[in-house]
Amino acid sequence: MKITVKKYIEQLSEWPKSGCHIMAQYDNEKVIVYQAYLKEIGEFAINNQYFGGEFSLTRMTWIKPNFLWMMYRSGWGTKEGQEVTLAIHLKITAFHNYLQHATYTSFDQTEGMSHEEWRNDLENSNIRLQWDPDHDPYGSKQERRAIQIGLRDNFIRSFAQDDILLIEDISSFVKEQYEFVQNHQLENLTVPAEKPFLFKDETLNKKLKIINAYAHGH
Repeated sequence: MKITVKKYIEQLSEWPKSGCHIMAQYDNEKVIVYQAYLKEIGEFAINNQYFGGEFSLTRMTWIKPNFLWMMYRSGWGTKEGQEVTLAIHLKITAFHNYLQHATYTSFDQTEGMSHEEWRNDLENSNIRLQWDPDHDPYGSKQERRAIQIGLRDNFIRSFAQDDILLIEDISSFVKEQYEFVQNHQLENLTVPAEKPFLFKDETLNKKLKIINAYAHGH
C-alpha cells in the first residue's frame, strides 16, 4: 500500500477531540479519500485506474477523507455493495475546487445567508457538503465532526477520470484490521495516519469551520 499507516492508539492521543476537522492523510500534491463499492465497480476502478463500467455518472458519489468514518459507513467492508474499499489518491487542486463549490446539505450548517439563498445554492450546486459525528472503530459516535463530500454532474465526470493520481484496493487491509476490532484488540489496530487538514485559503477554511490550532496550512 502507498498509504502510511500508524497504530490507532498512538494517533488517538494526537487527534482533536471535538470540533469540525478534515482528518486526512495528505501532502502538497494529494489527499487520500475513501470509497466502498461492489466488486464490479471496485475491480474496474483498480484495473483501469479510473471510474467507468458500472459506475454511475448520473448519481451523486460521496468521498470521505477520514478512514474510520468510511469503516463506520461500510461496516468495515461487510455491508452489501460496499465490499471493495478503495483508497483514492486525489489531486489537492481538485479537493480545493470541490470544497470551493460546495453547498451544505442542511441550512443549519450554513452561515451568513438566508434560507432562500441556501435553497437556491443547493438546487444549483453540484457539490454537497456535510459534517457528521465521527466514529470510533466500534462505530460509537464521537464529539468531533467528520466531513463527507458529494459530487455530481461535471464534478463527478472530472473526479472519475481526471482528478485521480492513483486508486488502491485496500480491502484485504480492512479485513485484517477488522479482526482486531471484532476481538476487542484495539492495541493491535493499525489505521492510515491522519491529521487535521487546513487550506491556505482562509475564506474557505472559515466556510468549512475548520479554523483551529491543530492543523497546518496546506
